[in-house]
Amino acid sequence: MSREGDGTTDGNEKYGRKPFKRSKSHFADRITADGADGWPVEAGRYRLVISRACPWASRAAISRRLLGLEDALSLAVTDPLQDARSWRFTLDPGGKDPVLGIRYLHEAYDAREKDYPGGVSVPAVVDVPSGRLVTNDFQQMTLDLATEWSGLHRPGAPDLYPEALREEMHEVMEGVYRDLNNGVYRAGFATGQKEYEAAYSDVFRRLGLLSERLADRRYLVGESITEADIRLFTTLVRFDAVYHGHFKCNRHKLVEDPVLWAYARDLYQTPGFGDTVDFDHIKRHYYEVHTGVNPTGIVPCGPDLSAWTSPHHREQLGGRPFGDGTPPGPVPAGEEVPAGHRP
Repeated sequence: MSREGDGTTDGNEKYGRKPFKRSKSHFADRITADGADGWPVEAGRYRLVISRACPWASRAAISRRLLGLEDALSLAVTDPLQDARSWRFTLDPGGKDPVLGIRYLHEAYDAREKDYPGGVSVPAVVDVPSGRLVTNDFQQMTLDLATEWSGLHRPGAPDLYPEALREEMHEVMEGVYRDLNNGVYRAGFATGQKEYEAAYSDVFRRLGLLSERLADRRYLVGESITEADIRLFTTLVRFDAVYHGHFKCNRHKLVEDPVLWAYARDLYQTPGFGDTVDFDHIKRHYYEVHTGVNPTGIVPCGPDLSAWTSPHHREQLGGRPFGDGTPPGPVPAGEEVPAGHRP
């Protein structure tokens, strides 16, 4: 078995002859203001490792940008193509992460737990001084960035996890996760017709409910962008590029739903969202790594991405993208998505 979890997107996925089931994050330590788990928030101590191909990792990349944590939490971007030794740092000079000094993410996992038998997943936060993995808990990670790391947020950072809205947010996010974020994977990695059809039905039922919800409101919960929007966006931005064809979620495309297509474009054009998206990495990873789904490894030329920057008119619904805050600044030097990888 390969270290990255049979070549799937984030190492928390398994597919084969058994029905698809996402495993729980094995390393669920938290980095908190009080350091209760032994990992205190500290500027410059930790490194966030992502793949721009992975929707779960993209959540962390967006949150980090919106909150202005770039100087406090450094970023490592892996190659979109894994090999049997896990996510690799072949995009960096010499094929080695310049801060951690490792060639493969599994080295940080091994430093934490030698011969750990599970998948090597992103996003992952690594303790730079020790080289040890701290957490790969993608569900909790962004919530902690929004709350526990608040002392290091930029001036004007938005409140992505408003306390008064949390109950409603979790209700919305749970449905989105079950039926859509994870539902596309259940459809794509299904090993039987009934299993596939059930997942397919969940995906489009949830898309229909979301379209109704967003028809007269700009954002999912409240009047501003929250964690709920981030979690929905990372699936929507991949829908036509990979999920529609590669995962057989083909009842209709995102561009054929006027509400969701406008909503997705609105977020894409918001600083902190689209500037983290790398369509080249997304397509190459899914189509080249998932050989069980796409044995030829051929990467489709389409879809046309130019419309992502077209007017969306969602501002007519009101709302304030950053609430009482302000947009994030420019993408830091060295973190830009390469030219030609986005519209």
